[in-house]
Amino acid sequence: MSYEQLQLERRGSVALVTIQNPPANTWNRGNLAALRQLVEDLNADRSVRALVLTGEGAKFFSAGADLNQFASGDTQVAKEVGELFGAAFETLSAFRGISIAAINGYAMGGGLEAALACDLRVAEEKAVMALPEAVVGLLPCAGGTQLLTRVVGEPWAKRMILLGERVDAATALRIGLVDEVVPAGGAVEKALELATKVEKQSPDSVAACKRLIQGTRSEPLSTQLPAERAEFIDLFKGPNQKEGTNAFLEKRAPQWT
Repeated sequence: MSYEQLQLERRGSVALVTIQNPPANTWNRGNLAALRQLVEDLNADRSVRALVLTGEGAKFFSAGADLNQFASGDTQVAKEVGELFGAAFETLSAFRGISIAAINGYAMGGGLEAALACDLRVAEEKAVMALPEAVVGLLPCAGGTQLLTRVVGEPWAKRMILLGERVDAATALRIGLVDEVVPAGGAVEKALELATKVEKQSPDSVAACKRLIQGTRSEPLSTQLPAERAEFIDLFKGPNQKEGTNAFLEKRAPQWT
């Protein structure tokens, strides 16, 4: 299938998704709807275990929303685009496998929010990240105020959102915004390398663990601890628990289904 301004490539069990909207890989109605559909399609394909998201070219991961959409000041347009952003990035966040953003350049506004929707982030040394929406009289509406705060803490979230501070790759690594920094041109290769590690894990276990980890964003410990035990028991209902245990005892590689 084809997806508007998105290129999908298969690298074994990994789906490599490239934002292709030059010159700055901005988000609009079309490619936001396409991203949501793409992730839903990947969720339905059980042979896909991981997703890597990157931007076309050497300068931009994504510069965020196409501001031409908001030039009229029409609140109905703002509502429609905001809902598309939410639907696309929340679907990305809920992808059943592991998702990794390969930040190959500027990740600004909705570009950084797309990266925050991923499980892990790899940045090239030249990458620059920011949530500058307040500069144009807006705010991050695609998870930025919530996810950035959870990832880097309130003080740095306030510096980046309220003061409009940009952070380079070294700073992003120090504050926990990215998980690894690589030389220029190496983000996709490193992200693919990380993504293939999930093949050793049971797909059922990965999906359950991801639900539990992300559940801590909104649910109290008193709810999540019983949910953890329930997910543990549910794993015994599928074939992969038995296969994984027996493979370990028999000193062989598991064959996941």
